[in-house]
Amino acid sequence: MTTTTSKTKSAEPKRCVWCMKDAQELHYHDTEWGVPVHDDHKHFEFIVLDTFQAGLSWKTVLHKREAFRKAFDGFQVEKVAKYRPSKIESLMQDTGIIRNGLKMKATVSNARAFLNIQKEFGTFDSYIWQFTQGKTLLGKRKIHTEIPASSAESLAMSMDLYARGFKFVGPTICYAYMQAAGMVNDHLVDCFRYQAIKEMH
Repeated sequence: MTTTTSKTKSAEPKRCVWCMKDAQELHYHDTEWGVPVHDDHKHFEFIVLDTFQAGLSWKTVLHKREAFRKAFDGFQVEKVAKYRPSKIESLMQDTGIIRNGLKMKATVSNARAFLNIQKEFGTFDSYIWQFTQGKTLLGKRKIHTEIPASSAESLAMSMDLYARGFKFVGPTICYAYMQAAGMVNDHLVDCFRYQAIKEMH
């Protein structure tokens, strides 16, 4: 029994420490975190989720992700952009999501700003990847304490998004967005996902 257990443990791939205590975070880490996103629908989903993450943990938001998907019409930006105050009032009654009026209003105004960027650049993807010159930045971190809360790129992104009417897009939130959307590969170098994502570009 002992031999089998030790073999099972040794067969487990190395992972980033932040995902090890929660099944949903583990699945998200193994399948999504850091994978380069080039789909506008997915970009908007992350913008919505990161807006609500401000001041909270990603775990909290991740556990409510499907409730958010249902509440915000499958993250369809055109629909969210048309939300009226009555819709926000009804969302405030939804116990499955984070009920923060300011963040809900911000999500609607962010949807409208998102559509304006699509009109200007063709896609939101074309716009957002400019901040890393179209490449995934390699973090090359060996321990999790080396991972920064923000960067020069996330600061530039934050300033530009604010100028375009976005809300809840500070440098820290923008950096979390960059990590989620694969604009920076912040898996630790000994994590099994680091090399896999490095090879995607």
